[in-house]
Parts: sequence; structure tokens; C-alpha cells
Amino acid sequence: MSEDDPSIRRVRFYSVNDLSISWYLPRVAELVERFDPESPPAITEDLLEFHNVQQFLEHGFFPAEYSEEQRKRSQARIPEIHRAIARYFSALGEADFATAVATVGYEYHADLIDLLGRYKAFDRCRASVALPALTATGVHLGTMLASRKLVEAYDAEIRSELLASPSNAEHVIRKHLEAGTRTAIHLPRSLSPSDAHSLLERYIDSEDANTNYIKLIATAKDIKEIALDAKLRLRAQRRNNEITNSFFAENSGFKTGCEVGLSDSQDSPEMLELDTTDGWTVRYTYSTEWLNGTLDEPSILNNFQHLFGFVDEQSLLVLPAYPSQLGVMERFMGTTGKNEYKIGAEFRLTDIRTLLQTRLYHHFLGTRDVDLERVFSWFFEEYLENEFGAANFAFTPSDRASTYLQRVRHLFVEMESAMAQFTLFARYGEVDRDLLSISSEPVRYKEIPSLLPGKYVYAVNGSDLDGILHLLFSDQSLLTYISESLKSENAAGLMVENHLTYDDFAEHQRPAVDFLISRGVLANTGTRVGIASAERFHILASLFTTRAASYYHLSEKCRSEVDAMVTKGWVTCRSTLLTEAEADYFNYILNAVDFSNGPNLRNRYLHGTQANRDSEDEHFTAYVTALRVTVALIIKLNDDFWLAAENLGADPLPEKTSPA
Repeated sequence: MSEDDPSIRRVRFYSVNDLSISWYLPRVAELVERFDPESPPAITEDLLEFHNVQQFLEHGFFPAEYSEEQRKRSQARIPEIHRAIARYFSALGEADFATAVATVGYEYHADLIDLLGRYKAFDRCRASVALPALTATGVHLGTMLASRKLVEAYDAEIRSELLASPSNAEHVIRKHLEAGTRTAIHLPRSLSPSDAHSLLERYIDSEDANTNYIKLIATAKDIKEIALDAKLRLRAQRRNNEITNSFFAENSGFKTGCEVGLSDSQDSPEMLELDTTDGWTVRYTYSTEWLNGTLDEPSILNNFQHLFGFVDEQSLLVLPAYPSQLGVMERFMGTTGKNEYKIGAEFRLTDIRTLLQTRLYHHFLGTRDVDLERVFSWFFEEYLENEFGAANFAFTPSDRASTYLQRVRHLFVEMESAMAQFTLFARYGEVDRDLLSISSEPVRYKEIPSLLPGKYVYAVNGSDLDGILHLLFSDQSLLTYISESLKSENAAGLMVENHLTYDDFAEHQRPAVDFLISRGVLANTGTRVGIASAERFHILASLFTTRAASYYHLSEKCRSEVDAMVTKGWVTCRSTLLTEAEADYFNYILNAVDFSNGPNLRNRYLHGTQANRDSEDEHFTAYVTALRVTVALIIKLNDDFWLAAENLGADPLPEKTSPA
């Protein structure tokens, strides 16, 4: 990198947290000191650089050696620099527009468009003058679309430019479908829904279409503004399948997956093996002796919970996609839709594992003349009343002679009925069958109540906990690496695995360590910096890993710690059957309430949009999925009843009340 190259040395302000800030400070100081308001720069690129310098000054960034007097003198230049920029761009007209923008480099294109719009250059210059000049200097259409003023001034011309190439559909996709776009995207008012629909069709069919964008179309919800409908989604789905099949026809790929099986000889209930002979396969083997010895209803459900590992030690489901599972590449590479359920490799592995476990167990139990649906019926109609006095629950198994299409439809109906019954029970203390029969509201998984107050602990957004969780557990924390011999995947691991002193941390790391010490997360004994409280650390780890902690599964010391964190404003407690992450998972699998990329199984089957001509294998897979989610809900219900019985005294059931 040459210091003499002006294109490299020019100041660029990205954000207040950007690591380049200190690198630019010497040049910022140099430019400010030599700025003459009586003779300001007269070259566009020079003014654009001063526009960036102004932002450094406005945010208080100065060389560390600057005195208070130097800081004040530099800040006094802010209005003078602002006036010079305003005068220059306000004077630009058609006669000098092309010359003024001709030499502006790519790094300043966004600033150029911003200032031209801010000082009304697009109002003074016709499109026939401005657009060719901007194109000639290399300003991309995407950069132009970031300016509302440019798009409004040149509406018809921008529409024509958009429709000129199928690749420009990506701007429409980024505007309406993609999440996390860094810059605003403005489309001309004259671009009709029909225009957008046609552009998307041409893009889907084009040779250079990006599969990431095609997937966004294929999984999007209906959007009237761009006429995105089911037919367009289907077109995108078929095109995506075509591209994928073509790719794997020429590329073998890397085999990853999961296998489950039974063993007549192993002693352990479960054995786990990682096979790397042909790719990467995780193999689970289960003892038939164990399964034969656990054929009673309670043991069958316990096998899902403990043997198959459907939940963690706090009875939080492992099925959801948790952000903590995503690797660096999964978080930052690719494209994510605005209504997309973000999944990664760990979610896919868990999804395959639990589906195969359910399928294997369903088959095994069938050979022993045990029907899982009748186990579900036992849970609702016998177990809940006998164990907790919760009467009048009902669950009707499907006919084993029915097709899987019929069975999956029936199971979804019974599953939702069970959730509606529990909702009535939690609210009114009983299952009133007459009230149930006239209730027409669909099940809202985020709103299913719990029998316990304040059941789940959640981090409060915007509190100190945001920074604490990032510094302790994120692989992007600046505290993960001290040296080649002192490093870990996250700061928490580094602290636990090593004896660290304050002096071990580099100068740039110490403010973060000080922050954690000041918040009582770390403690500095003088000889070691480590975790201050095991209870607090346990809670923080849960909040990062599963986005929640189950209050009543915590020890008394941990509960006291949660209470203290509530007082600090770090966490809040809410009462529902499911955590927010668990409810998101059920909505992803079953419906399209929140997410557009899920299998939407409940809606497809109950609304009859699942075609009868689909193979019985496909219906069987949907049936196994329905069994899995029903088991998951039963585990959560059982946990709720048990926690209520243990924590709410002799009579844990809600008091009977009449609905308003």
C-alpha cells in the first residue's frame, strides 16, 4: 500500500466503529490544518474527501496527541468545511456537470450521489446530461438507486434502465426480499407491478441468474407491489432445482449426513460414531435390549426426551435454529430473505437426526404392536389426570389402516386441539368441552400460556447484556485471542481453560476486560482474571446459546442471580409454554405466520393444498414430522405440569374461573 498514491491515502469515513479510523487520523489532521475557507478546494474529489473529514470531526475523532486547544480549533472548521461543500455542489449545473464528476473514484461514488441530491443538482440537470455522465465515471445503477432524489427526478429514465437488463431484477429483489441490505434502495414510481413481475420472470430464466436470489423468490411471501405470486414462486423453485441438479451432475460434492440404526449386541442404550471414510457421517446406534425393556408409555416418551436428546438439561428443545449455532461463513455469506427462518449446518444435522430417530422408533414400536399416537392419547387422557388431576383432556388417534395422507391431516388436527385444550386449562383451570367447541381461534404458538409465572428468562435488548454476551461468547469477540498458546473459540472458553492475568491482555483488549469486570462478570484477584460468579455465567451461557433460560430449572442461587439481573434491567421474565425460539420453530415447520421458507406442513395438509397424487413416501415423511413435533409439544407440556407441581405448592393447578 503506497502512501504516495492519493487514491489510497484519501480519507474515507465508514462508521464510528470501523477499524480504519486510527489509520486515517494523521491525514485528517493534515487536511484540517491546511484548509483555507477563503480558498477552498475546487475539485470535486477534494471536496468529497473534506466531506469525509467533516464526519471525523463531528464524531470527535482526533489524533491522540492533540491538545484540547487543537481539538477546539479543528471543530471550529466544521461549519467552514460544510459551507465550502454546499457552495460547490449548489453551483453545479448542466454546463459543468460532466466535467465535475468525471474524475471521481469508486470509493466516493456514494458520497457523490448523496451530495448531488442534497444540493438539488438533479433538479437543475436533465437526465440526458446527468445519467450519461454518472455512467461514464463508473457509478453503478445500485448506487444511483440509493438516492431517493435522483430516482424521483429521473423516474422514467431509471425505469427504462431497470427494464433494460434481466440482471437489474436483483435491485428489485434486494429492495423487497433480502434482509440486512446495507443501503437504501429506491425504485421509480413508474415501475408497475407488471414491470417488476416481467423483470423477475426474465431474471429467473436468464443464464446468469444468482441462485441465492432465485431462492429468495422461491421462498418469498406474496408481494403486491412486484406482483410476486405463487406462480412466480413455482417458476423460481423449478429453476432452482434445475440449476442444483445441473451443478451436482458435474460435481460430486462432499457427503455429509446422519444415520441411525439398531443393535442386538451393544450394552449401552446409545452409541455414537463419526464415520469419515466417505465424507462426514454421524452414526447413532440404539440397543434393542434397551428399547424392548422400555415399551411402557412413560418410558417411550422419556426415550424421546433423554435417549434421543430432544431437549437440553433445562428442557429447552434442541430442534430450533439458534443464532449461536451459526458459523462465521453462515452468518455473513449468502443472502437472507426478510421473512426467512435462518438455518445452518447444525440445525440441518439436528433436523435430520431427530427425524430419523422418530422414524426408526415409529417402525420399532410398530413391530411391537405399539402405536405412538395411542401413547399420545394415554398422555392426555390418563396421565395428566392421574398425575396432576388435569381432567377432560382428549386426544383421538388416527386409524392405523388409513393412508398417511389421512393420518397426517388427522394428527395435525388433534395436535392443535390438544394445544387449545391446554390453553383453556391454563387460563380457566379446566377444559370446558363446550367452550372448546365454540372456540375458533387458530393456535398461536407464541401465546400458549404456561402454568407458571415468569417461566423463561430473556435478555433485554439494548442493555449492557448485549455487549456482555458478545464479548464472552461470540467468535467475533476481541477477547478470543491473546497468543498462539492462549486462544479459544470464545472469551469464556479462554477464561475457563487458562490462568490469565490482567497483563496478559493487550492494550486494545483491556477496555473490554475492564467493562466485564465493572459489570461483575469477570473478577480480577490480582493474580488471575476469571469468571466472577458461576451462577451468573451459567445464566449468561443459556441466554447466548438458546436465547432463554428456564427459571424453574435453575438452582436457588441461580434464581437469586436472575432476580438481581432483572433489577439491573439486564433480563426480563415472561410466561409462556414455549420459549420465543421454540415458538418460532413451530411456526417455521407448521405455518407461514412469520416465515416464508418453511415446509408449511400444517397449512398445506389442512387446507388441502397437498395434492393427493403425491407419493405415499412424501406423506409418510410429513407424518413422521408431525409425530416429532407432537412429541416435542408433549415434552414441553409435561415439563410445565411437573414444574408447576414442584414450585407452586400443594395445589399447583390454576384456580377455576369463568371466561369473561
